[in-house]
Amino acid sequence: MTTTLLRTAGELHARARAGRRAVVMTMGALHEGHATLVRTAREIAGPEGEVVVTVFVNPLQFGAGEDLDRYPRTLDADVKIAEEAGADVVFAPSVDEVYPGGEPQVRVSAGPMGERLEGASRPGHFDGMLTVVAKLLHLTRPDVALYGQKDAQQLALIRRMVRDLNFGIDIVAVPTVREEDGLALSSRNRYLSPAERRTALALSQALFAGRDRHAAQEALRARAREVPATHARAQALSALGESRAAADAHAVAKAAPGSVAAVRAAARTVLDEAARMVPPLKLDYLALVDPADFGDIDDGFTGEAVLAVAARVGTTRLIDNLPLTFGAAS
Repeated sequence: MTTTLLRTAGELHARARAGRRAVVMTMGALHEGHATLVRTAREIAGPEGEVVVTVFVNPLQFGAGEDLDRYPRTLDADVKIAEEAGADVVFAPSVDEVYPGGEPQVRVSAGPMGERLEGASRPGHFDGMLTVVAKLLHLTRPDVALYGQKDAQQLALIRRMVRDLNFGIDIVAVPTVREEDGLALSSRNRYLSPAERRTALALSQALFAGRDRHAAQEALRARAREVPATHARAQALSALGESRAAADAHAVAKAAPGSVAAVRAAARTVLDEAARMVPPLKLDYLALVDPADFGDIDDGFTGEAVLAVAARVGTTRLIDNLPLTFGAAS
């Protein structure tokens, strides 16, 4: 398959369409995480459909002092990666093509969700992101658009925009792709020195520590629900040397079904240790939130949640997250 490089919406609209069009939006500097998105898009579009990869470094979502000027531009390599992953088209418009009248006067507002976590750290970022996503959805006219779970808040806001504004497009999330040591793939990883990269591993390690604590508590709680708290049962367990385990299980079962504080604490311990490394990790936020609105959750919460972290190592800012499910107590 030969991938076609297009620069204007007119060229894209002139292409004949048969099956479904799936779009993967990127800011370039493609890596295996992007390739996974493209391969998933290829599966969804099928042999009769079309996969379009957009490459556009959006100036609206970079704030003062952020890395717009040094953000990597590697279009030739991007086209090659997109082609190998199964893309039909790379759509790489200029700033003038996307914003023909200069910066747009009318923009999409991210609302309250856009002011939390990433939005609090990067004011206006999500307004700029949603504005360009809306424009690229109009310019590419897809049936389905795919986004990575690594940018969980971005994904949640895009889903909300598509629903609230009736875009009529399917949004598909693709799990985060990680390197062998756990570091989430990111175009910004290339900025890290070897020492900084060792420190940066604390982001994923903190998430894994929180996940492991969560899994242990959920397993203990499930065990407690299966073991009736009767005197006879306690005596039997004691005879088997399990009375302490039974007591622990029932104590957890009677507690709030969350374990939210314990999950946060497990992750925070890893991040505190990384703050003492050389070079140090400088934490921006660690949060356990409801993906519906990215508000903090408390003990007693049940359902889907996101454990999210953002930090700086040297001059590079990195984000990561893991989805968790808190089961209902019974």
